[in-house]
Amino acid sequence: QLQLVESGGTLVQAGGSLRLSCAASGRSFGSYTVGWFRQAPGNDREFVAAAGWGGGLTYYAGSVKGRFTISADNAKNTVYLQMNDLKPEDTAVYYCAACLRYASSWPPAGHEFDDWGQGTQVTVSS
Repeated sequence: QLQLVESGGTLVQAGGSLRLSCAASGRSFGSYTVGWFRQAPGNDREFVAAAGWGGGLTYYAGSVKGRFTISADNAKNTVYLQMNDLKPEDTAVYYCAACLRYASSWPPAGHEFDDWGQGTQVTVSS
């Protein structure tokens, strides 16, 4: 098992920046893939970004590519999501999740992520 705790969500103005953190415990980071997902009210859960190989391999959803950056600090067992040029449509609860298995694709499908954090609210005002 892996425990994940997200933090950093807050209210920000459109065009602003925010960095989310996902702290992992119970297993050394680097041996699994971490994904960021978000869910806005009334919407399905949406993939945002993923990082594997200790952050050496990354992938982004088209809606955030060029604005968001996922990175990892292996020494701290923490994965970050740097969000720039935030838009109101980025408003959502953001979750980090870990895929501990050999996934069938890159990035892993949502259902292949095993452990999930509690989420952190990001609200972008216009």
